[in-house]
Amino acid sequence: MWNRALLCILYFTCTSVAWAAPARYALDAQGSEVRFTYTLGGVDGAGTMPVSTADIVLDFDNAAASRTAVTLNPNKAETSTGLITSTLKSQDVLNTAQYPEIVFISRSVTAKPGGAVVTGDVTVRGVTRPLTLEATIYRPEGSAPGDRSKLTVRLTGAINRHDFGASGYPDLVEETVTLDIRARLRLSD
Repeated sequence: MWNRALLCILYFTCTSVAWAAPARYALDAQGSEVRFTYTLGGVDGAGTMPVSTADIVLDFDNAAASRTAVTLNPNKAETSTGLITSTLKSQDVLNTAQYPEIVFISRSVTAKPGGAVVTGDVTVRGVTRPLTLEATIYRPEGSAPGDRSKLTVRLTGAINRHDFGASGYPDLVEETVTLDIRARLRLSD
């Protein structure tokens, strides 16, 4: 009798742990990008940069068990004009010839109402600095309640470009660059 009771307890404990386990998500590169804004000569500008790779694990029952590592491709960055795009990629700003990747690796994820706070380290031009991003997660319109097979994660924050040595044209371009990252995810097999 005790053996059966013990087996039942183990069964339900293992089953609940399986449901609460972190889930690995794959990136839909076509629907994912980093949008950034900057101020050039007093005028706001915007651009995009594709996400090359992402390793994302989400745990909806324990946010602290979630983690992410994302690589961006600054060589494929785009702005409103070719001149601004080539200047962005130049040695004076991102220096994409020498530094072809921008990498973010999370150190902690903390749940908050309506989303989470993701703290990690970002490496730009070979310089690594802390970065905190506000995160919200959405299900596609029309998906069933509780369906987490496809998600969109939106991360927002800002960096000071001078912290990374991307200091070209300081009299023309403001130091703060805002980030609006949209990553479309699908549950990995």
